[in-house]
Amino acid sequence: MKTNLITREGYLKLSAELDHLWRVERPETTAKVSWAASLGDRSENADYQYNKKRLREIDRRVRYLRKRLESVQVVDYNQQQDGKVFFGAWVEVEDDDGKTLSFRIVGPDEIYGRNDYISIDSPMARALLKKSVDDEAEVSTPQGNHTWYINAIRYQPK
Repeated sequence: MKTNLITREGYLKLSAELDHLWRVERPETTAKVSWAASLGDRSENADYQYNKKRLREIDRRVRYLRKRLESVQVVDYNQQQDGKVFFGAWVEVEDDDGKTLSFRIVGPDEIYGRNDYISIDSPMARALLKKSVDDEAEVSTPQGNHTWYINAIRYQPK
């Protein structure tokens, strides 16, 4: 099950996507469908078929976003979080081989299109929660357990 947490930035991004789909893309696509339908035979009309399909995709995404935005809980930064890993933290970790990773722990809706974000539901994020700099975290992976050491924690982007 997905966690219903989201950062303020993530919420604003999803809201902007919903607004754009509803106010810009849907009216444009609806107009194209109407125009293509006015040309007559719809069974062989590629414009009509493509835009009708696109309209269904837009409507599905709009329904999803509306429902999701109602159910998520926005988590804002709080000074009490400083020094420990919590939701919204930027974390740098290192393993015994010297491999380092840097990422932000965010909600599951925010990770797409970003390779520097991980979901709060991931094994790595779960292992890091409530830890401090220099703590070690044992992360269970399909290949076995892996130990990571926390080098840095911050709550503001670079």
